[in-house]
Amino acid sequence: MGKSEDPLYITFITGNQHKVKEAQGIFHQFNIEVEHVDLGYPEIQGELIDVARFGAVDAARRLGRPVIVEDAGLFIKALNWFPGTYSSYVQDTLGNQGILKLMNNVEDRYAEFRSVIGFATPKTEPETFLGVVGGQIAHQEKGDHGFAYDPLFVPEGYSQTFGELTRKEKNEFSHRRCSLENFAQWYKNYINGE
Repeated sequence: MGKSEDPLYITFITGNQHKVKEAQGIFHQFNIEVEHVDLGYPEIQGELIDVARFGAVDAARRLGRPVIVEDAGLFIKALNWFPGTYSSYVQDTLGNQGILKLMNNVEDRYAEFRSVIGFATPKTEPETFLGVVGGQIAHQEKGDHGFAYDPLFVPEGYSQTFGELTRKEKNEFSHRRCSLENFAQWYKNYINGE
C-alpha cells in the first residue's frame, strides 16, 4: 500500500459519543482514522474559537501528541444569538422545551449551528476550522435522530429537522461536517508537508 493510501490518524478529545460517530463517518471519506479520548479540558468563557483553541492546546500538551477538539453551539438571531457558547449548559438546564418557550410568538426564527474544530500539537500554535449551517427553529420538536437541539433545527433548503434526518443525511452537510471537512483537507496537506 502506498504512502497516500495509508490511513492518517488523529486523536479526538470529547466525552460526546454522538460527535465521535459523526467524526468517524466524515473522516472515513478522507482515509483518516479517529482515536477517541475522553479527556476533560478546561472550557474557558469566550467565543467558540477561543474554547476550541484553548482545549486543543491543553489536551495536546497533556497527551504529548496532535489532537482535535470541537466546540459547537446553536445561535438564534431573535435571542441575540443565544444560547451560543452556552448551548451545552442551556441544553442541560432549559432543554429544547425551554428554547421553544423563549421562541413563543417570535416570527424571525433564523438560527445557525456553528462548529469550530481546534487542532494543536504539543509544540505548535493551534489551528481552527469553522463550519456554519443556517436554518430555522421549528415550532415543536420533531424527530428522534441526533442529539441536543437537532429536533428543533430545520436547515435551510429542508422541511425536516436535523432530528428527522438520519445520521448519514445530516453528515452530508451539517455544521460539524463543514468544520471537520475543512480540517481534514488541511490535515492531509499538513501531514504530507504541503
